[in-house]
Amino acid sequence: MSKKQEILALIPEQGILPLYFYKDTTVTLETLKALYRAGVKTVEYTNRGEAALANFKEMRKLVDTELKGMYLGIGTIKNREAAQAFIDAGADYLISPGLVEDAAEVADKNDMLWVPGCMTPTEIIKAESLGAKFVKLFPGNLLGPDFMSAIKELFPNVLFMPTGGVDTSKENIAGWFKSGVCAVGMGSKLVSKALLEAKDYAKIESLTKEVLATIKEVRGK
Repeated sequence: MSKKQEILALIPEQGILPLYFYKDTTVTLETLKALYRAGVKTVEYTNRGEAALANFKEMRKLVDTELKGMYLGIGTIKNREAAQAFIDAGADYLISPGLVEDAAEVADKNDMLWVPGCMTPTEIIKAESLGAKFVKLFPGNLLGPDFMSAIKELFPNVLFMPTGGVDTSKENIAGWFKSGVCAVGMGSKLVSKALLEAKDYAKIESLTKEVLATIKEVRGK
């Protein structure tokens, strides 16, 4: 099984993709360890600040030495240059906030998974034509589970994951899974700025464990 196929199986199996960015390297690494202790095997680090690339390189070192079985995705990839820079830094897959054809090309060249952000059926059709097997519905809170339910049958060969505004409540998570998504992307509602600033890694870990248990429950696993 290729790495691409492994990740395409892992994210749906995990049911969640935690995502975060924090400028401080130590906080970034300790948060990654907390998510790993909670049972998470893949995360999306977001390319949202000047420190992102340097931090990501340190994350890669940590994963390679201590976090066996962890895959590192990089999000907010908006152009070819960023895609290449993070591939060179050891990214396992790329996630874009929109339909970034340049990023798709770079990912293809490297036989790597590329996950585009889409908001309309037209964008999803375009993403599929570019070879996307996995689509991020973004922003999730604006689209909602009803949107997913309405389009699901049009795209039987695409996996979907909402990101943006997905919260930790059972009701919200259940609504999304019922609509047909394979996983939920969860950022600030899980790894909040307040928890990062407080360096409350125990809380990040316990909250993540709760969300993983909720996902298991709503999926009837």
